[in-house]
Amino acid sequence: MPTALITGATAGIGAAFARRLAADGFTLVLVARDESRLAETADRLKLRYGVSVEVLPADLAGEDGLSRVEARCREGVDLLVNNAGFTLLGRFPDNPVADELRMLKVHCEAVLRLTLAALPGMKERRRGAVINLASVAGFFASSSYGASKAYVINFSESAAAEARGDNVRVMALCPGYVRTEFHQRASMDMSGTPGFMWLDADRVVGEALRDLALGKWVSVPSLRYKAVVAAGKLFPRRLVSELSARFGR
Repeated sequence: MPTALITGATAGIGAAFARRLAADGFTLVLVARDESRLAETADRLKLRYGVSVEVLPADLAGEDGLSRVEARCREGVDLLVNNAGFTLLGRFPDNPVADELRMLKVHCEAVLRLTLAALPGMKERRRGAVINLASVAGFFASSSYGASKAYVINFSESAAAEARGDNVRVMALCPGYVRTEFHQRASMDMSGTPGFMWLDADRVVGEALRDLALGKWVSVPSLRYKAVVAAGKLFPRRLVSELSARFGR
């Protein structure tokens, strides 16, 4: 059975990946900070899908947690889903630098290190894939959150180009607003966001896996967000940046 390691696996898009991959028969390695919630998630998946589930409690913002997940990736996985992430409520000049650095640790350093830990084994076996969760925000100037996701997109494309000769795929997944706990955890009031802009996590995962199978390096789920990204490229970058700074959050 192929093995998938998913970070941030207890909620939102990570949990949707866990459900879908369990249904597809993958052995799962689930990573999250909350050990009790992780165990509950694993029990539900084992009961419903009859798959083997390994739990790895770890905080990717800390060196100990990141190193332990890095070591597990080196043991060998067939699919790595770098999903863990969060955002901050305030504008970046107002946020404590420690909070900003913690976000960069999870979004950038963890993605880099876990991808590099998993790739050698995949290349040796000549099979495997990595999905790095980015965001539509990565195509726009949207505070340090958007900057971190721009890194994920650029890094994933670079890694995809390097790995393609080894029959290994790397893809950045760039959703827009998804109905998860993400904004609630950041205490963001999203009540003014139009209903049609929200995506379903299970559908996002379905489109992501389809795009991965097609060999895409960047996946933007749904036509509405494909249009948003395309429209952003039509206007001067400075104008887009100013509008993002004013309205993006």
